[in-house]
Amino acid sequence: MNSPFFKKRRVLPIEHYGSEVLRTTSEPVGQITGQIRDFAEQMIEAMFKNNGIGLAAPQVGRNIRLITLMTHTEDEELSPTALPGERLLAPQMPLALVNPEIVSASKQVSSFCEGCLSIPELNGDVIRPVSIVLRAQLLNGQMIETACGGLLARCLQHEIDHLNGVLFVDHLSPADKAEVLDQLEAIERRTLKSRKNRG
Repeated sequence: MNSPFFKKRRVLPIEHYGSEVLRTTSEPVGQITGQIRDFAEQMIEAMFKNNGIGLAAPQVGRNIRLITLMTHTEDEELSPTALPGERLLAPQMPLALVNPEIVSASKQVSSFCEGCLSIPELNGDVIRPVSIVLRAQLLNGQMIETACGGLLARCLQHEIDHLNGVLFVDHLSPADKAEVLDQLEAIERRTLKSRKNRG
């Protein structure tokens, strides 16, 4: 995907399952500085490079409460039932959200097959609320609080989980988790071996 965000610099590497940073609760961003904006831009580059639709700062090695999203493209029409948050944020994508939090969630839930850049080649069905109320800050400092549904709501829940040290596999049923346990352990062994070799 071509993007104005791409520059000639090293793309941030993705942290994989087994990395301690993925299990650490992230700290709030105090002030939106030029460094934070630059890091958000680098996160968007990494998200594009890895064909992701969402990325959280811990996935690129920093435990700060910052996520990036690309759940809608310019030529993709919104559903007629799209909630206000989707209508607000879709035209701004790709975008970064600072200190995102879920204010409330619907009682209605749905199951969807999720994957994660930090757990490559592994997918699983995760049950989540179909809509949420998001509170966050945009990089321009604007505070938003808005209802989100559809893929955006699911992606937000997935990425905000990352900020709390939670991975999508933690939501799998015991039976589904058992089925992928060998794969998870293999990914963890590779991660620890890679870290040791770098060390």
